[in-house]
Amino acid sequence: QVQLVESGGGLVQAGGSLRLSCAASGSLFRINIIGWYRQAPGKQRELVADITSGGTINYADAVKGRFTISRDNGKNTVDLQMNSLKPEDTAVYYCNARTITGIYWGQGTQVTVSS
Repeated sequence: QVQLVESGGGLVQAGGSLRLSCAASGSLFRINIIGWYRQAPGKQRELVADITSGGTINYADAVKGRFTISRDNGKNTVDLQMNSLKPEDTAVYYCNARTITGIYWGQGTQVTVSS
């Protein structure tokens, strides 16, 4: 089992920055990939960025050059630094972890970008 708790969401003006953090606990050694997804109202949940246990990073095209994902194995956290935010980045952001036996989600944190 893996437990995920997100923090750091909020309201920001367009062009601003936010940093999201996900604290992971439980069977951490089983995690193959950990990252962030988002879901805007009326839309499907989509990948934002993820990082494998080997350190390979993947970004959605919409956030490349603006968002940075990082993982701190000592603190068991994965952060998402979001810069140059746009109104279309408004969504609930979810931390996600995948193991060979399951997929785990955090409760989500709201990010709202005003124009």
